[in-house]
Amino acid sequence: MIREATLSRAAAGRSRGYALAFIGTGIWSTTGPMIAFLLASSSLAPLALASWRDLLAALILGLALAWRAPYRLGLARRHWPFILAYGLALAAMNAAWTLSVARNGAAVSTVLVYTSPAFVALASRWLFGETLNRVVIVALLLSLLGVTLVAGLYDAALLARDPFGTLVGIGSGGLFAIYSVFGKASARRGLHATTVMLYTFALAGLLLFLVQGTPRLPAITPATWLGLLVLAGGPTLGGYGLYTASLAYLPGATASLITTLEPALTALLASLLLGETLTPIQLLGGALIVSGVMALSVGSGRVSDG
Repeated sequence: MIREATLSRAAAGRSRGYALAFIGTGIWSTTGPMIAFLLASSSLAPLALASWRDLLAALILGLALAWRAPYRLGLARRHWPFILAYGLALAAMNAAWTLSVARNGAAVSTVLVYTSPAFVALASRWLFGETLNRVVIVALLLSLLGVTLVAGLYDAALLARDPFGTLVGIGSGGLFAIYSVFGKASARRGLHATTVMLYTFALAGLLLFLVQGTPRLPAITPATWLGLLVLAGGPTLGGYGLYTASLAYLPGATASLITTLEPALTALLASLLLGETLTPIQLLGGALIVSGVMALSVGSGRVSDG
């Protein structure tokens, strides 16, 4: 009876983790197009946009917590070194990701960041002892192959067009993996996702604001402020929040693989809203990504934290 109850709770936790990760991914898929639109329609530089995105997200979350859950604002002194490192990782990731959108466009940059599952899987194995069985490995390979096809990484001419942009895009994948590992570590420390997000976004935004060299308020139109607020409150807080919360219930590799649905969803949104054309190879890549997530779902019961 006790064993059955334990298994039932474990299954419920996995289900909750999957729901959080899938919903967060759907919200997250709007990030690239929104950033690309704001960069194209305003005078904001990539680092400035990344800075205001993080600062506004921290402001919105801080106000919400002060109103609904003020006890979440507290953070023990022993956690500050960890939070400082986490905030630095988030700043680096957001800077690379926003620069990648500026150089590569929303669709390609979104796909390039999803080289991260390979890094996350290896890091989770080494740091947390998470088991990677054959099903997870197959899902990982399918997802990475899909990413390669959607991004056009097989095309040497495409890579030669902007090698720095490609490196920045892939680098954003590695930095996203570091962010994911920090998220898993924060869950194991017993830190609540909203508390972690508040302080890491505030620190990341401040760091990005200071490293711009001339930290001053740019001329931002009301329409751009509105766009920044929507970006901060929607895909940023919604996507990051749900993904971070899912790490409390799922292994890091599992949660990261689920989010590889984002490139396919972003490509679909770009097709419907921006009139972008999906090539047959991109459609095949999207199908492989979805297949990887489906394979992951089949084998999820065998993935454990070791």
